[in-house]
Amino acid sequence: MLNIFYGDMPEAIYNTSLYFNNTYFDSWLMDEFAQKMIRSIDKATVLSGQAVDSKALGVIPATKISGGLKTLLLIYNQPQKIFNASTCGDNCAKWILRIAKKLNTDITINLRHIMDFGDGQFEIRILNNDKIVHNMSELVVYAGEFL
Repeated sequence: MLNIFYGDMPEAIYNTSLYFNNTYFDSWLMDEFAQKMIRSIDKATVLSGQAVDSKALGVIPATKISGGLKTLLLIYNQPQKIFNASTCGDNCAKWILRIAKKLNTDITINLRHIMDFGDGQFEIRILNNDKIVHNMSELVVYAGEFL
């Protein structure tokens, strides 16, 4: 299940871009699920574990992918850690839900804004009050209390 803690969370890794640049493994980019995220978020194709071909920027090193994508890859590859997902745009929200479902384990993210998880149904636990929400209407009511 996806768990979200809203607001300041000292144990969360706040600067996800810097953390990614210094901890990622080439194998992370070679994973099929990761490559789908990379195509979706950055409109890029993985050339190797160290380079991607981006429509907007051409061939770039993995350390130059978007901050949101870096955060997604961290969540996917290090689900035991808590990352600041406010570095992600709303285009990453569906991928955060997919990561939680694919890994079949609880993952926790920190948000400092209300992320739009779309019009569909989902299951997210808000850790600030231990409430489980199933859609954006429910999420906004509870998340707004903590932001």
